[in-house]
Amino acid sequence: MNTDRIDVHTHLIPPFWAEELKNHGGDPSGWGSPEWSPDSLLRFMDDEGIRISVLSLTAPGIEGWRADERVKMARRVNDYGVDLVQKNPDRFGYFATLPLPDVHASLAEMARAFERLSVDGVVLHSNFDGIYLADPRFDPLWEELNRRSATIFVHPTRPPLMPMLPGIPGPLTDYPAETTRAALHLVLNGHTVRFGGTKVILSHGGGFLPYAATRFAELSASLNSARSVEWATKALQSFYFDTALVAPSGLPSLLAFAPSEHVVFGTDFPYASEKVSKTFTTNLDRYRDLAPETLEAINRGASALIPRVKELTVIKES
Repeated sequence: MNTDRIDVHTHLIPPFWAEELKNHGGDPSGWGSPEWSPDSLLRFMDDEGIRISVLSLTAPGIEGWRADERVKMARRVNDYGVDLVQKNPDRFGYFATLPLPDVHASLAEMARAFERLSVDGVVLHSNFDGIYLADPRFDPLWEELNRRSATIFVHPTRPPLMPMLPGIPGPLTDYPAETTRAALHLVLNGHTVRFGGTKVILSHGGGFLPYAATRFAELSASLNSARSVEWATKALQSFYFDTALVAPSGLPSLLAFAPSEHVVFGTDFPYASEKVSKTFTTNLDRYRDLAPETLEAINRGASALIPRVKELTVIKES
């Protein structure tokens, strides 16, 4: 079994956050919180040959808290996540949570997270209180992320545009579209160029983006003659795409569209249950059109995005 995987899409569930979430709107997606512990994660990682998992708080994050409470909860979550890394430095990484849409508070927490906690990047949800990531109100945040050449993990959350289909949880239907919407908005607003020093990872293979990339490139060029099809295609390909919940049906589009070095391994554990996560990893491993060297590059590709993780993998191999 491969024992070198780096999982960029793994979620932690701080017990205090899960408990308080019940009184702060719960999970509006309808999915709910699974059982989780650091020990159960480590067992899962050992079973799946995952050397390092980069932890992040999933949607709805801290969006149910009042503005003044979000800063405190973001700090608690980040302290908890970094404590896990410090206890397991060769197994875990961490993407920090920010108290958005408060940009000023988020800039302060970002500085603390990078400079005092030494996090590996940040997790941003596709929208915060209905404000999407490419909104000009978030430009100061992007400027600072760009200055730091930060790695950004973009995870979908519930869209504000419409109610969920009755009886169908949002992650099943809305999340792929939400990732696609946020990513295309970043491209069309010029963020991939203006803030090109960042490295943006899209969850779940980028949603529908690889499948519909030609449509997006052609139509966006027809709306703005200053942006060619080639420009739009290159901008869309600048993202990184994780493999969580993708194989096998999503792989043909993803592998045909994304540069090979921009596809990285992910599981979505534990919100994708252990059984489901293992099924999708097995599907990836057994995909007949995937050369062994390409699979190896996917499994270890995230080391190029996270300097500390790259150092750990080099040290272990030496």
